[in-house]
Amino acid sequence: MSKRPVPRYGFKAFGAAIKAARTGRRESRKKVCDEMFISPHYLANIENKGQHPSLQIFFELMLRYNISVDQFLLDKPAGKDTRRLQLDALLDKYE
Repeated sequence: MSKRPVPRYGFKAFGAAIKAARTGRRESRKKVCDEMFISPHYLANIENKGQHPSLQIFFELMLRYNISVDQFLLDKPAGKDTRRLQLDALLDKYE
């Protein structure tokens, strides 16, 4: 049985938003990585190459820089559909 073809989501826009927010706060990559316990190379790849972050790192970066998940994951404006409710429930765990 072959795998179901699923397009991979591109994280370049997310990486660019994280980099802009980090530099806007004048935080060094090293400072962020030390606080988040990740390698500077990993964060650089997320920011510059659009590497797929782990789900945990994705949420931590979004929360750290107050970036809305809606602009990266939803195809339409935010509403209370099933996907939005699931994302809200996940984000509520980090408050």
